[in-house]
Amino acid sequence: MLLRNLGLLINATMTYTPPLLLAALGSCFSERSGVINIGIEGMMTIGAFVGAAAALTCGNPWIAFLVGGLAGALFGLLHAIACVSFQADQTISGTAINFLAPGLAVFLCKAIYDGSSDTPAVDISMKLPKVFDGIFPVGSFWDNVLSNYSVAYLSLLLVAVIWFVFYRTKFGMRLRAVGESPEACDTLGINVYRLRYTCVIISGFLSGLGGAYITLATVSQFRPIVIVGQGFMAIAAVIFGKFKPHGALLACLLFGFCNGVKVLATSSNTVSPNLISMIPYIVTILALVLFVGTARVPAANGKPFQKAK
Repeated sequence: MLLRNLGLLINATMTYTPPLLLAALGSCFSERSGVINIGIEGMMTIGAFVGAAAALTCGNPWIAFLVGGLAGALFGLLHAIACVSFQADQTISGTAINFLAPGLAVFLCKAIYDGSSDTPAVDISMKLPKVFDGIFPVGSFWDNVLSNYSVAYLSLLLVAVIWFVFYRTKFGMRLRAVGESPEACDTLGINVYRLRYTCVIISGFLSGLGGAYITLATVSQFRPIVIVGQGFMAIAAVIFGKFKPHGALLACLLFGFCNGVKVLATSSNTVSPNLISMIPYIVTILALVLFVGTARVPAANGKPFQKAK
């Protein structure tokens, strides 16, 4: 029984980590380039809706997954236009996206689905596929541990890819330099605007993927509260992880573990579900209180850049 419960907990952790991790990796791109993006929550929400709607329309979960990412990228572009081109306050712009994107998602949902703020449930054939499913006996330890969504494993691989991009490529070196001293980069001929645009759009794209994963895997339906603060948890994971992709991974695994504990504890009916649902958010607050002071924020983060004439 203990081994089975351990397998279920690992499975739940791997199920609830990917949306946080995808959004956190996107946030790493934006924050390290010097643009604060607290609009992650809104970008995940629009990605969740578009992903579900696309799956119901075309029936292909991978196309729907990518389209959800593109929806998030569109709002990343809006954030970049406001913050990079027009030097708008980055916090205000992100807050506006957190209102605009969910509002647009609910509006479109009601317009398309006969006034309902929820989409129809995504059929199992339209959901993202699992790997190692059916190889091991159902309910066994290895079935619980390994039979998970393919995106869960792809998101872990993506951490290694992004780490390599950040620390072993010219693009990553420039990205980190722009987040520290954009003026110095400009004098060296680096196009600060273009690089920041690229990073904020990537941030939106990965956040949209995180939202689409939720409606194409775990929840299987868009609802207005489907994201429920996971965008802010992803931002907290980036701070906890000191703005590094591998650090964000560890933080997201912790938060995913807490979500897994919440789900398993809720099914036991031994403690009030209202108290159990608080677990991930309490851990998020504790992580910020304990570790925010040790995280070194990029020097130019949140500071608008204007090219010298």
